[in-house]
Amino acid sequence: MTVPAFARGLCDDAAVFPPGSMPLRDAVPAHRAHKRAGYAELVGSFVVAAPMLDDLRALPGEPLSLIVTAPEGPRQAAEAAEAEGVRSVEVAVPAGMPVDVFFAELRQVKGTTVVVEVPRDERRAQIVAGLAGTDMKAKFRTGGVRAEMYPDEGELAAAIKAVVDADVPFKATAGLHHAVRNTDPETGFEQHGFLNVLLAVDDALDGRSEGELARTLGERDGAVLADRVRRLDGARVAAVRSRFLSFGTCSIADPLTDLVTLGLFPAALAESEGDVR
Repeated sequence: MTVPAFARGLCDDAAVFPPGSMPLRDAVPAHRAHKRAGYAELVGSFVVAAPMLDDLRALPGEPLSLIVTAPEGPRQAAEAAEAEGVRSVEVAVPAGMPVDVFFAELRQVKGTTVVVEVPRDERRAQIVAGLAGTDMKAKFRTGGVRAEMYPDEGELAAAIKAVVDADVPFKATAGLHHAVRNTDPETGFEQHGFLNVLLAVDDALDGRSEGELARTLGERDGAVLADRVRRLDGARVAAVRSRFLSFGTCSIADPLTDLVTLGLFPAALAESEGDVR
C-alpha cells in the first residue's frame, strides 16, 4: 500500500497557526511523528512564522524541512531564508507597497524558493503577471478566523484560472479543513474543500470557464468529487499537482480522515502512527 499520487506532499503542517494554534514545543514532535507514520508521504514541510525561528532553534532534534511565512514582506523573508532547513519562504505583499517595488525587494531573497501571497485586491493581476516566467510560486488565502477571509467560489475560481493560464504553480493556506466544500457547523463559515480546489485546477487545465471552475468549487457531494479524482490518470495527476502544490493545514488528521472516508486513501496507512521520539 502506498499514498496515492494525488495526495503526496499535499498537506503542509501548519499546526502552530490558528485555529489549531498548537504550541511549538508540542507541534514539532507531532510533526516528527507524522513524518514517521505510514501516511508520511501525505505530509509536506513544517510551516512556521519568521518570528518563531529563534524558539524553533532552541528545541532539540535534527533540523526540519521548513516553510517560513514572512508577513512583513521581502526584508523579513530575506532574513528568514538564511535559517537552516528553510525550503521556501512565503512572502506577503505589504499594504500600500507598489508591485514594482515589491518585486525589486524580493531580489534580496536568496537560496530558497519564494512563494508570494497574492493579495485579494486590484494588485492580483499585476502580481500574477510578475510571477509568470519566474521560479517563484503563488499562494492564495482560502480562509481564516473571520468569514470575510474566505473568498467565494467566483473569486477563487478567477484566481485559480489566472495562475493556471499563466503557468504559475500555487499553494493555498487557511480554511481548507476538509476535502469537500462545507458549512462549518460551529462558525457557519462557508469552507472550500481541498478536493474541490484540486479538481478546479483540472478544469482550468482543460480550458474551462471561470463559471465552470466556480461550480466545481461549490460541489458538496463527496462521492461526485471522489469519483472524479479516481478517474484522473497518472499523467493528469502529475499535471494538476505541478500547479496545485500543497495547502497548509493546522490538522493533518482532518484531511487524512476525510480521504479515508471517501475511499481515496488506504485506511491501514492512516492508522499507522509514527514514533514521537
